[in-house]
Amino acid sequence: MPYFDFNATSPLLASAREIWLRANDEHWQNPSSPYRDAAKVKIRLDNARDQLAEFLGTKPDLLVFNSGATEGSHAILSYLAAQAGSTSRIAVNRTEHPCLLGAARTSFSGRIVWLDTDHNGLVPPEAVSRVLAEGELAAVVVMAANNETGVLQPWAKIAELCRTRGVPYVCDASQWLGKLPASGLGAVDWVIGAGHKFGGPKGVGFLKRAAQADGFRAQPGGEQEGGRRGGTENLPSIWAMTVALAEAEQKKVFLETERLTWRREFERAVLASLPGASVVAAEAERLWNTVSVLVPQGENHRWVTKLDKLGFQVSTGSACATGKEGPSHVLTAMGYTAEQAKRVIRISSGWETTRADWQALAVALVEVARAFGQEMGNVVKA
Repeated sequence: MPYFDFNATSPLLASAREIWLRANDEHWQNPSSPYRDAAKVKIRLDNARDQLAEFLGTKPDLLVFNSGATEGSHAILSYLAAQAGSTSRIAVNRTEHPCLLGAARTSFSGRIVWLDTDHNGLVPPEAVSRVLAEGELAAVVVMAANNETGVLQPWAKIAELCRTRGVPYVCDASQWLGKLPASGLGAVDWVIGAGHKFGGPKGVGFLKRAAQADGFRAQPGGEQEGGRRGGTENLPSIWAMTVALAEAEQKKVFLETERLTWRREFERAVLASLPGASVVAAEAERLWNTVSVLVPQGENHRWVTKLDKLGFQVSTGSACATGKEGPSHVLTAMGYTAEQAKRVIRISSGWETTRADWQALAVALVEVARAFGQEMGNVVKA
């Protein structure tokens, strides 16, 4: 069954699975234990950290392995809130992932400054400049790539603006990593990553801390990860995650142009065949794998069900927000009405997705639209 929900989670890569199994068989000991086999585990752990640091362009001791983006978001923002004081404010992009929005509301309740976005959900650098000029901030939070629309934020420029003002910058790179080169992210103060978004295991991720944040502790009293986090390090998952990222960095990210061509061909085919359909953030630079389509009729949940029966797995948006009532906060920030938001489906491919998969999905969309059209008396082109 063609899978088009990679932004929610990705299947475990064969290379990552092989390393995970090997590590569980050969390097299952606690890396903090005093004997030789444990020392071998510690060496593997250090090697994984070194490799990740090389991809990001940062120092290994600035990386903290954890369970993923949600833990990283809360750890970073709670630390920044404690450092800045009870009256500090934080500037946040309106289209952030729910885990970061939740962390911001928890640690900075009533003290959030919402950054302006344009109709594509893009945070213009000048919007960041205006907020920075207004006064002292605890941090600026803007993701690298949006999980619902694929819109790429100008994170490198934002990092430069924040650096000039001496304001910490927090960047959720969960959707960027494994799809586009990681190089340069090491220059950002705080970076968040999740292994299962790029072919690693679930339940493992990392954060990159600011170089000046020597006092950062992800968990109070943590004895591992340089004293920054508690719990025995999960070497099998950490090693598998870095192997998955290495495969993407070394063998896949250079294929972006080809994959972008396939996505654009799909969009043209859909727009030509479905009168009244449109692509969300069509004018913006987006991930090569992501398309959010505003379909002409029928609620998105019904589209997902009908496409599932035809053998295609797509989504209505962020998997982490599907249980919540109300329209997508991302689409709302972009000016879409609640009724329109209910007609948006998210399609997100992976490196394994073929051109034929994209073409078959376009045909399936037309078939579903024709079924809706017959129900409502509309005509859909063949």
